[in-house]
Amino acid sequence: MSQHAGWGQHHPGPPVPPWGWVPRPPQPGVIPLAPLGTGDVIGGAFKAFRGYWKPLVGIILLVQGLGTLLVAAAIGITVAGIRPRLHAVFDVPAGEPAAPDDVASLLLYLAPVGVLLLLTMALVGGVITTLAPAVIQEAVLGRPATFGAMWRRSWSRLPSVLGVLVCVGLLAGGPMLVLYAVFLPWAVTSGHAGVTALPAFLMVASLVAMPLAVWLTFRFSLAPAVAVCEGLGPIAAMRRSSHLVRGGWWRTFGIALLGYLLGMAIGYAIQLPFTFLGMFALFPAMLASGEAGTPDSLLIGIVVYVVCIMLGTAVAAVVQLGYPQLVLSLLYVDRRIRKENLAEALLASVAPAASAVPAGPYAEGPR
Repeated sequence: MSQHAGWGQHHPGPPVPPWGWVPRPPQPGVIPLAPLGTGDVIGGAFKAFRGYWKPLVGIILLVQGLGTLLVAAAIGITVAGIRPRLHAVFDVPAGEPAAPDDVASLLLYLAPVGVLLLLTMALVGGVITTLAPAVIQEAVLGRPATFGAMWRRSWSRLPSVLGVLVCVGLLAGGPMLVLYAVFLPWAVTSGHAGVTALPAFLMVASLVAMPLAVWLTFRFSLAPAVAVCEGLGPIAAMRRSSHLVRGGWWRTFGIALLGYLLGMAIGYAIQLPFTFLGMFALFPAMLASGEAGTPDSLLIGIVVYVVCIMLGTAVAAVVQLGYPQLVLSLLYVDRRIRKENLAEALLASVAPAASAVPAGPYAEGPR
């Protein structure tokens, strides 16, 4: 955010230190204010998660909960409305297909739920992507971050971050969309030959478009942090991200990918107990239902299983979605320290006691 001291200002590049040992850099927060190594970024993200878990976990779970309630309400209303059409589509005589009008009507009722689900997922992802840089702004200087302050900060910058996500998604997915737009009409009008060639086309199109999509995604991967920390709009934030990543794309890609893998692994470990708990509830219910000949116990088991899966997914998503964004936010800080001497500006905003340089040598990390 531009009103945070130092964050919205561009600074000259850092002076090149002499060869050998240099004084240990100050560390008022989760990272040393110096060019960061891989361990500094990965460890700093864990420290930020541990030290600021209340606003992180609270806001992520709150947004997930509101989104889940909204989608659940929409599903309930839709199910109540399409019940007569379910019978028209599924309760047909054996060997006879459902009427095309009934199938189209059923899909038309279900389409708004799908759109709402996609919008809710985009909103949840946008809030988390906005929240992480806001937390890192405080974490690098060791300042407290309250739930209310982070909530207001996230919503104030959410439009810009959503704009970034939409623009990057369109750019990264553009090549694949163009290939689909060219090939799919031909496949539809070519009959059996087009349908037969479709799987091979999808594989070739993915191989052709994926490298460009990955390159664009990580070239603009720091744009959300720029939008939050510097108060820029989507296009300006993407230009800044491109400038910051230039000369360090492979490093940004490698550390960010490591962050995503760690988040997925930890999230999977968190979700596993919930899955086992749901399975333990479902299997006895299936056996009891088969012995008694009634579906009541099976229905209860399914409900318990679904609830356990949803709870596990919600808790795991806190790490799977939040931790990689903390890593990307610290990469943004690292790139600005390396290219714009951000460390000095941040030190100027810290109290003298916090910015005092500790004694002892420090071997500077790799550039």
